[in-house]
Amino acid sequence: MSLEWVKGTLEEKLGFLPYPGTLNLRLETEQDRLQWQDFLKTAKGIAVPPPNASFCSARLYPIEIGSARRTLHAAVVVPEVGGYPEDKMEIVAPVQIKDTLGVQDGDSLNVEFCAVSRRR
Repeated sequence: MSLEWVKGTLEEKLGFLPYPGTLNLRLETEQDRLQWQDFLKTAKGIAVPPPNASFCSARLYPIEIGSARRTLHAAVVVPEVGGYPEDKMEIVAPVQIKDTLGVQDGDSLNVEFCAVSRRR
C-alpha cells in the first residue's frame, strides 16, 4: 500500500488514500470459502491494472466492514496471482482498521459488499 502507483490508483478507484497496511481476514468455514470463490467468479469488481509487467493486476470489491462499535467504508483487494489463498480477504481502508473498529486478532467482523460504481 506504500507504492505511489498503488496509492494513486486506489484513491482514483475508491475515493480514498489507503492506510499503509491491510487487514487480512481468514474465512472461518468451508461454506464461507466456497461462497467467496463463487462470488469472485461472478462479481466483476474494479480492475487495477499494473503499471508494468513487474507487478500483478488486482481487483477491488468495495465493502462496509464493521464491529459492534462502528462501520467503515473499505475494499477487499484480490491480487490476480496464482496461489493466492482462497480463504483470505485482504482489506484496505483510509484508516487503521483494527484500531478504528476497536477489534483484536481473533475477533469477528461483519463484511458487506457494496454495489460497484463506475469510477475511472
